[in-house]
Amino acid sequence: MTNKKAPRIMSQDRRNDYDVTTTVQVSSPASVRRAVHDLFTATFPGTSFDKLWLAFYDFERLFTGRYPEYMGCDTTYHDMQHTLDMTLALARLVAGYERSVEPPDRLGPRRAQMAIITSLFHDAGYIRHETRDKDFVNGAEFTLYHVSRSADFLRRYLPELGLAGDVGVARMIVHFTGYELDLDDIELDDPRDIICGHLIGTADLIAQMADRCYLEKCRDRLYSEFVVGGVAVEHAKPGEYMVRYESGMDLLKKTPMFYQQVMRDRLNSKFTRVYRYIEVLYDGQNPYIDAIRNNITHLVRIIETGDWSLLRRKPAVFLGIARAVQDIEKLVANQLAAFNGATIHAEESLLMPV
Repeated sequence: MTNKKAPRIMSQDRRNDYDVTTTVQVSSPASVRRAVHDLFTATFPGTSFDKLWLAFYDFERLFTGRYPEYMGCDTTYHDMQHTLDMTLALARLVAGYERSVEPPDRLGPRRAQMAIITSLFHDAGYIRHETRDKDFVNGAEFTLYHVSRSADFLRRYLPELGLAGDVGVARMIVHFTGYELDLDDIELDDPRDIICGHLIGTADLIAQMADRCYLEKCRDRLYSEFVVGGVAVEHAKPGEYMVRYESGMDLLKKTPMFYQQVMRDRLNSKFTRVYRYIEVLYDGQNPYIDAIRNNITHLVRIIETGDWSLLRRKPAVFLGIARAVQDIEKLVANQLAAFNGATIHAEESLLMPV
C-alpha cells in the first residue's frame, strides 16, 4: 500500500455526504464497503472479505428497515451516514496501525475483522425491535443505554456470521464508543483487544466531529435526540427539571469546551493518541484532525460574532423510516411543552460523544 498524500481540502469543495478526503461517499454502503475492502485486502493480502461483505449487507438491511424484526433507523443524527463514516475511519486507523507496529503487536486479520464489524453495529442499539421495543416511538429514547443494546445485538448477530468466538470481546470494546461503562473498568486479556477499543472509540469521535456539517447536525439533530433521550432536560425531582441544554444553539455554545475535554481526556489520554495512525496513510497529515479544528475554529468565530446565519448547510439525512424527521420534531415539541415546573440549570454540561 502506498502512502496517499491528503489533499488540502477547502470546506466549500467538500460535499456534505463525503469523507474528509472527498474520495468516498459515506452515505453509500457500497462506496464505503469498497473503500474498506481495498484497505483490508491491502493490509491483509489473501484474507477473505466474505464475512465483512455480509456484515455490510446486514448493516444496510438493519438501518433501512429490511432486517427481520427490526424497524429501521429513525435517529436523525445517528443515521446511516454516521456509522459508515465512522467505519471508514476505523478501517483507516487499523491499516495505519498495522503498518506502524512490530509484528507481535499487530492485530491480525481476525481481530481487525471483528473491530470493523463492531464499528458497523456500534449504534445498532438505536434501532427499535418490532416486539421488544413496541412501547417506544423513536430510537433516541435509548440514548443513555444504546451502547449496551448494541452489545446485545452483537451477542445475537456474531454467531450468525460464524463468529461466536468474538462475542465476548466485541461486547466489551463497543463500550469504548460511549459512557455507560468506566473505560478503566473494561478488562480484556489481550492488550491488542484494548487497542481495538481505542481505535473504535477514536474513529467514532473523529469521524463525526470532522463531518462537514457537524455544527448544523449538532444544532438541528443531536439536540433533538438529547431531548428525546433525557439528556438535554432531566427530571431532577417531582416538579423540578435539570436543564443541560436549553436549545440546539446552547448545545453549540458548549461544544468548544467539549472539544477541549474530548481531546484531553479521551483522544489523547484514554485512547493514547491512536488517531495519529491515520497519518501513516496520508504522508504525515491528518485530514480528520484538520477538519475538526476547522469546524471548531469556525464555531468559535460564530459564537464571538453572534452571526449564526453562517450555519446554513442543510445536509440530507439517511434513515429507514419515511416520516422519521417529522415524527421526531413532533416528539421534541411535545416533550419540551410538557416540562411544567421549576428548572435547575446544570453547572457543568458535557456534550456526550455518542
